[in-house]
Amino acid sequence: MLIRRERSVDTGAVAAVHRSAFAAHYAAAGGGTAPEPPEVALMEALRSDSGFIPTLSMVAVADETVVGHVCVTRATVGPFPVLALGPIGVLADRQHRGIGSALMHAVIGAADALDEPLIGLLGSLDYYPRFGFQPAERLGIAPDQPDWTTHFQVRPLTAYDSQILGEFRYPTPFYTL
Repeated sequence: MLIRRERSVDTGAVAAVHRSAFAAHYAAAGGGTAPEPPEVALMEALRSDSGFIPTLSMVAVADETVVGHVCVTRATVGPFPVLALGPIGVLADRQHRGIGSALMHAVIGAADALDEPLIGLLGSLDYYPRFGFQPAERLGIAPDQPDWTTHFQVRPLTAYDSQILGEFRYPTPFYTL
């Protein structure tokens, strides 16, 4: 498996990854019907947003097939530029094989190499702490949507500064879908 930067030719494959990764979740929530997962439209919107960082949109490729994807975009904590992780997805038939973990390590390493201070995300309290994510409130950071507080986490990177305090705000597409 190779993890590399997403290319323009990968757009359809990335959409297919997110459809596959999230379809069962939304079908179960919708009573059995499988609507288009919002992660597909989110990626489309993020690519045209000023917060998109092409260097931090990465794919996992196995046997010349895109099998996973992760995206990190520009966010803010108060006046400070930080990063937001999401979406991340792996083809349903390739999950639980370490692909998601490999994508996480790759994107965290790339963000750290770019001297970014921290990454925020809304996600599983069972999965993301293994990558160094912790409840954001421990570092004085709160999501701008109060109902996200319990699952909102941050991962400080090498360039982290303890003066980064306040309200976390995702790029606009996260709020318009």
